[in-house]
Amino acid sequence: MRYEFEGGTISILEKLFGNKKEKKEEVEGYIFERIPQDAEIVERYWVRKPFARVTIAKIPEMGGAFKYFIEEIPLTSNERKALNKIVDIVVTELDPTKFAENVDDLRKALIKEAEKLITKYEKKFKIHGPAAKMRLLYYIERELVGFGPLDVLMNDVEIEDISCDGVNTPVFIWHRRYESIPTNLKFTDRKFLDDFIVKLAHRAGKHVSSAFPIVDAMIYGKHRLAASFREEVSPKGSTFTIRKFREEPFSIVDLLALGTLSPEMAAYFWVLMEGKTSMLVIGGTGAGKTTLLNAIATLIKPGYKVVTIEETAEINLPIENWVQFISRESYGLSGVDVGRITLFDLVKTSLRYRPDFLIVGEVRGEEAFVLFQAVATGHGGLCTIHGESLDAAIKRLTSPPMNVSESYIPLMNVAVQIERVMLSKEKSKTPFGRRVTHVWEIRDYEDYIPIFEWSPAEDTFYGELSNSILLPKLAAKLGVPVDKIFEEIRIRAKLLKWLLDNNIRHFREVFKYINEYYSNRERILELIGEEVTVGIPKMSIEEAEQRRKEILEEVPLKLPGESALEMLLPQIKAFLEMIARNKRPCREDRFMKKVIRKLRITEEDYHKLKELLRKNRLIKVEKKRKYVYITLRRKGRKVLLKMSKRL
Repeated sequence: MRYEFEGGTISILEKLFGNKKEKKEEVEGYIFERIPQDAEIVERYWVRKPFARVTIAKIPEMGGAFKYFIEEIPLTSNERKALNKIVDIVVTELDPTKFAENVDDLRKALIKEAEKLITKYEKKFKIHGPAAKMRLLYYIERELVGFGPLDVLMNDVEIEDISCDGVNTPVFIWHRRYESIPTNLKFTDRKFLDDFIVKLAHRAGKHVSSAFPIVDAMIYGKHRLAASFREEVSPKGSTFTIRKFREEPFSIVDLLALGTLSPEMAAYFWVLMEGKTSMLVIGGTGAGKTTLLNAIATLIKPGYKVVTIEETAEINLPIENWVQFISRESYGLSGVDVGRITLFDLVKTSLRYRPDFLIVGEVRGEEAFVLFQAVATGHGGLCTIHGESLDAAIKRLTSPPMNVSESYIPLMNVAVQIERVMLSKEKSKTPFGRRVTHVWEIRDYEDYIPIFEWSPAEDTFYGELSNSILLPKLAAKLGVPVDKIFEEIRIRAKLLKWLLDNNIRHFREVFKYINEYYSNRERILELIGEEVTVGIPKMSIEEAEQRRKEILEEVPLKLPGESALEMLLPQIKAFLEMIARNKRPCREDRFMKKVIRKLRITEEDYHKLKELLRKNRLIKVEKKRKYVYITLRRKGRKVLLKMSKRL
């Protein structure tokens, strides 16, 4: 009897008693499965030519699903023996502490020492030719300075996330083009996987053991590691997830190229950053919140002082006047907090630095309250929060442990929602992407003004800047007509579009042009083909304040993308009046019959009208026990009053 295995067969005696080849695989602790003969190759690309490449293939046994194959140049048995010998010697003789955190110097010293040892042992291990030496150097660097079996995955720029669920299960990745797919890498030995996690934790300067089986750390390259050790908290054994850090973060122009937002939206953010406007970025896990936050932060006016606060350093800014804080875990044992520094502590400390902008990577606890206090005192604020919608995010903010008062919510001036969405195959090369789906200005608690909205059907953005209440305030603050603010947004959008058309995307290059826009505006305007104006005509304080009041009194009735809304105004007015007459919330099943009868519309038209008003936050629809109830919001009463005067 013979057993089938990847790449050959093995007899029942070999299965029971083992052989040299099998022992060798077990000692290594991991395997790379080969590509099946019936697999359909979709894509191949090099990660490190000519030593490591990647193949994406469709596997018939998996129903045609994608699988990621790591292919590394193989070593002969003699080269494998030489590798093990040289690695043992280098580990013993080379003192990495001499090189501190300079990995490049350590790599050079490692290669220099390894070359000497290869020359010394080339006859003993029958290492012939420069090609064999280069193969050995690749594997030595991979094992000692790289990430061992994960090295190809860590060096593949297309991968965002790496996840191991335990032994004898494929390592999964998140690929930018193929989403979540399995790889051909499997850890086969529990002890090897345990040791590998200990090695990763030590590289991050952290401790992991059976007593402290969970580790959350930043490893070399600023990649984020979350791991569990042995079976203490995970029945399958040790697990880990590595969230890769992008050395060169996406610039705002990169996001324009990806279609994440529009040039007008980016220019709108740019103007608000100059006015120290506070902003909340909302999204689910993996939606791109931190990426968007980092891109928006590069639009902050040069010269402003910025303080960032994070649990793990992910934000990367080109700003010189930048203070970076990260929290620290406790050094104490037995549940005693010794030396622990929380985000709450850092937010309080940061206020003494007098920042123009205070950026918190993610708010999830009591630090949110201090951040809102800081925004109230005139500091600009940027932060992210997990939430599937604006309502969900506000509920999290106003609930324990954040406990932000409802009256403080308007202090966060703008809310931006980013989502991972499915895209049309006709209009996009990839089946999914990330889009800024909504931008709101927060006038009051439960009173949010839509400024931009993404249309899924068209994959385009609609904006209504005339709805804005922040731009008139900024115009009054600067003493200029509000039309000049709109003109400024148009010019800045044109500049960002010019950078995109000329493929100027690197975040430092983009920041250089933003800096020059302030220091040498005339040159930038000539560069993009814009007429150079001599200054901005000023308004008196009284004129600016009067203009601000006039615009603030205008109630925004028009939603982005709803060009036919004006025709519905009489129906909207009647709909709102019928709700306003009821002192209690209207039960929808009864209310719907009245509306259909009075307005002479179909049930389908009723639901469209209701959804339009709900989307514009004029009415509130909520389910209580068995029934759905409709109530009129404060904004709806204001709109109804304004419409009564108009109509």
